Amino acid sequence: MTTQEAPGRAKPLLLAVLPFAVGTALWFVPIPQGLAAEAWHLFAIFAAAILAIVINAYPLLTAALIAGSLAVLTNTVEASKVFAGFANSSVLLVVVAFLVAVAVVKSGLGRRVSLHVVARFGHSTLGLGYSIFITDALIAPGFPSNTSRSGVLYPIILALAQSSGSQPDDATGRRLGVYRMFSGLASLSISSALWLTATSANPIAVSLAAKHGLSISFGSWLLVSCVPALTVIALLPLLLYRLFPPGVSATPEAPRIAREALREMGAWSRDERLTAAIFALMIGAWIFAGTLNLSLTAVALAGLGALLATRVLTLDDIYLQGSTLATFLWLAVLFALSGQLNEMGFMGYVGERLAMRLGDLSWPVAYAVLLLLYVFMHYLFVSQSAQVLALFGVFLDVDVQSGVPAHLMAFALLFASSYFSSLTPQGGSQNVIFAASGYLTQGELYRLGLLTTAFCTAVFLLIGTPWILWVGG
Repeated sequence: MTTQEAPGRAKPLLLAVLPFAVGTALWFVPIPQGLAAEAWHLFAIFAAAILAIVINAYPLLTAALIAGSLAVLTNTVEASKVFAGFANSSVLLVVVAFLVAVAVVKSGLGRRVSLHVVARFGHSTLGLGYSIFITDALIAPGFPSNTSRSGVLYPIILALAQSSGSQPDDATGRRLGVYRMFSGLASLSISSALWLTATSANPIAVSLAAKHGLSISFGSWLLVSCVPALTVIALLPLLLYRLFPPGVSATPEAPRIAREALREMGAWSRDERLTAAIFALMIGAWIFAGTLNLSLTAVALAGLGALLATRVLTLDDIYLQGSTLATFLWLAVLFALSGQLNEMGFMGYVGERLAMRLGDLSWPVAYAVLLLLYVFMHYLFVSQSAQVLALFGVFLDVDVQSGVPAHLMAFALLFASSYFSSLTPQGGSQNVIFAASGYLTQGELYRLGLLTTAFCTAVFLLIGTPWILWVGG
């Protein structure tokens, strides 16, 4: 081994060892008073896993499986509680939505829809980016789950990327796919902040705010959210375009080529018609799931079953989806570990201690600091609803005691509970289907997620705060 080779080999070794070293150090740190030993030890394991993912020491699946097994083998968490994640309905919904998306692409329906989108908005890559955000914002109020909404957007975005010749294994061509995939992921986070009914975490938070005497309706939510959320929608596609240039900007011939391709496709095929009909029924059931008391996951499973029964999809198509199994495994384990951190009281403990230390600050400073803490503590969560249940009431209580107007803090936390979901690939189950597309690396997901979340936070602080104070009272 030459002296020039040694540093290159030492760096991967350091990356591989660092998460274990950090986790071990945290494990043996004196346990904070008032916190159970199991809660602290689970935090050490979970923090080491997240660090391994962030620094790209191990893939998501590897880090999750090691963390889950260590939690059980050290008797930190019961095996049944770790494995319970595999039966979680949100986890199953993500996996099934991913398989349904395969049918949309395989049947040709995704290509047909994407060609229509290109024919209308395809003069530029940026124009297509805006079309993703606008489409999501328009359909969001009808979907009580942003996970199910991702199942609608993903196959269209995937078809848009593939029809442009962008493939995950093409070092140059994949950049276009990266831009479109992350645009879809980011649009889900901000459209959920725009509408009260766009994600299940919103009504939960509204019910918690009601305990402070705040009555928030569909209309009052939209009135307060529209200015900051629409500002983000107007600027974020351009920001992402600058942060990760797709390599292709002007596509003046794309609409004409798309129209010619549509003519060549001719009439709808049998599989396209069946996929469109089944998909439309799924979307309708998702929209009215609350009214009809339907399980979102059961609807997705029924749709997948119908696609298999009509042979639009075959078992061979499912067997080929190895990335789907990997996604199912890591999401289930991380979801369960994050939930156990919450159940053991670790999240509430940390939130209370952080909030109490800031209690003597002037209310504008306390408001800004606690909002930033609330947003970036999402690194520890694999669910928006879990963080809302663990921390929303705690942070709202402390800020109100610090003199922050209750309606200002409530709306700021409500909106943050949606837009912080793009912070990490596991920050919301809706992210996972885009993260599993193969276009985005772990490093890109975390880097773009941090920058996107920081931008949204800045907009909601600088533009949202005066707007909430003016109209939200």
